[in-house]
Amino acid sequence: MAFAVLGTGPRSILFLPGGPGSEISRGLMAEMERRHARAYLERGYAVWTVTRRRHMEPGTTVADMAADHASFIREVMGGQADVVVGQSYGGLVALFLAADHPEVVGRVVLAGAAAKISEWGRDVDIRWAELRAAGRHSRAGVAMMEVMLPGSRWELLRRIVGPVAGAAFRRSRTPAGDLLVEADAERGFDGRAVLGRITAPVLLVCGDADRFFPPDAVRETAGGINDCTTVTYPGLGHVRTLSGSRLQRDVLTWLEAATPHPSVP
Repeated sequence: MAFAVLGTGPRSILFLPGGPGSEISRGLMAEMERRHARAYLERGYAVWTVTRRRHMEPGTTVADMAADHASFIREVMGGQADVVVGQSYGGLVALFLAADHPEVVGRVVLAGAAAKISEWGRDVDIRWAELRAAGRHSRAGVAMMEVMLPGSRWELLRRIVGPVAGAAFRRSRTPAGDLLVEADAERGFDGRAVLGRITAPVLLVCGDADRFFPPDAVRETAGGINDCTTVTYPGLGHVRTLSGSRLQRDVLTWLEAATPHPSVP
């Protein structure tokens, strides 16, 4: 499992990235993530980002991925992550991490995630992963643009812009086999049965125009968790929910309402 750490604060915040496929960002994307992390660093958090395990066996489930992260927390992070932030696919993993390994988790944020993914979202993710695994990067870029520009009226623009976006996948360090394993795990994913086992406080942040995790799935997820606070962004879809600075502010507001954390000079 690849990982990166920013800061040396006394508290830890663990980010589980989206997918299928998980990467430690480089270049411009890494700089953007450092800027997003600044608010957490200023409040005394060490910010960890950890990928899924490499070269996973066929048949690996989301619960298995959560077990990998639990082992990482025990062996590398000292036994507990004070806060786990699961983003999109990472949120699926965070649900099982909190349910199956409560001793390693303090609090949980599900950002753009829920216990059930829509059929539309599942189809886009699986096609995107399979095209990347096959090295068909231009087609994968077109599939990805369905998230940014959904609907038939944008089809021509997706075909124009998609190959440009897909060029970035050529630099991916996620093995093709792992893309297929993650896609297959998503194909059969349903986290609703484990919600009642989650004892950690949970913040669920969603956009009410998110086609991957629509409002009904979000409400069902929140209703199944004993201690769940929901923040909804009106009019925002999946990508804008995850990419704005509002997410960091809302996470910190929720954390500090429970336990004020000292700032780092």
